[in-house]
Amino acid sequence: MNIAVFASGRGSNFEAIAKAVRSGKIKANLALMLSDNPSAPVIFKAKRLKVKTALIDPRLYPTKKSLEDRIIRHLKDNRIELILLAGFMRILSPRLVLAYKNKIINIHPSLLPAFKGAQAIKDAFNYGVKVTGVTVHFVDEKMDHGPIILQREVKIKEAESLASLEKKIHKLEHKIYPEAVRLFINKKLKIRDRKVLIVNR
Repeated sequence: MNIAVFASGRGSNFEAIAKAVRSGKIKANLALMLSDNPSAPVIFKAKRLKVKTALIDPRLYPTKKSLEDRIIRHLKDNRIELILLAGFMRILSPRLVLAYKNKIINIHPSLLPAFKGAQAIKDAFNYGVKVTGVTVHFVDEKMDHGPIILQREVKIKEAESLASLEKKIHKLEHKIYPEAVRLFINKKLKIRDRKVLIVNR
């Protein structure tokens, strides 16, 4: 199975996926890393790991449709069967989501449906919750909304700082995301309405 990772930033989750593929924990081909940020550190990580890269600079496309047309062309050219969002800071259109229905997975640094959006760790910390965590879910037409594959919790200690919480969340992300991808690759996931069942684990 050919996988593409979409990323806009540092690429730590991309790196975790790449290492899991290289070690054989994920039995698939990491065929493409696509970024919409020309200065993203993930581009250099992908090149270092010898993963094919594609840069989609939004400034070069007059409309979202023309940008996504180019994305779809990259996906088709590389025969992509699974898309992994890893800190990709663009919301995909319903058109693209439906073209790859139940073949796009995202990781989010909270226990969804709580604390949606780009500042989830900070939002949870400032709200004063005692427990937050990480969610891996299928992507649908709404933001941070699709059926949940895996969740893991992180307890927030009284002396916790935002920086230490971020570190704990990211460490957990790097474990849970490859696990969810492995389940998908091995055909262990079945979707029934909003529930994702793990079969023959």
